[in-house]
Amino acid sequence: MSKVFVFNFVTLNGFFKGPSEDISWHRHGAEENEYAEKMLGAGGTLLFGRVTYQMMASYWPTPEAIKSDPAVAKGMNKAKKVVFSRTLEKADWNNTRVVNADLEGEIKRIKRAGKDLTVLGSGTIVDQLAQAGLVDEYQIMIDPVALASGTTIFAGIQRNLDLKLKKAKVFESGIVLLRYRPVKSG
Repeated sequence: MSKVFVFNFVTLNGFFKGPSEDISWHRHGAEENEYAEKMLGAGGTLLFGRVTYQMMASYWPTPEAIKSDPAVAKGMNKAKKVVFSRTLEKADWNNTRVVNADLEGEIKRIKRAGKDLTVLGSGTIVDQLAQAGLVDEYQIMIDPVALASGTTIFAGIQRNLDLKLKKAKVFESGIVLLRYRPVKSG
């Protein structure tokens, strides 16, 4: 069975986005791009909520993205993508399909079918998958910055998450990647 990974970058004070969906504070240099290329090269399916999907779809297929970051753009544009939304009716970004209902059921179905799944951003989706116990690993990049306000990464969880550190990596930029797995109770 495949696995569900959550990949997100956050500030030191836990925000994954600032006011008005701002993520301009994230320092994404050559070393972080190399990590992203490797992750995208694994060939899994990318999962998004509507807001993150629309942000990604407005950037990665553009000539600007292809010019400034060709390898990551190629991976993002080539990857299979699923966007979960109750309001989005169609998705124009290639290799994307929209699922309007039953997030948990759809994730379980996709997991049985094959390759790994990676949630990028998409706080509401992360909260729902965390609550359902469907996340196999959290990959959190912590940027050395603090914001005055924003949205925390686990803003909507209803119970505590018990996590165990699996691996840590420090990038030259000062960003720290922490990889956690949920501790299964019982």
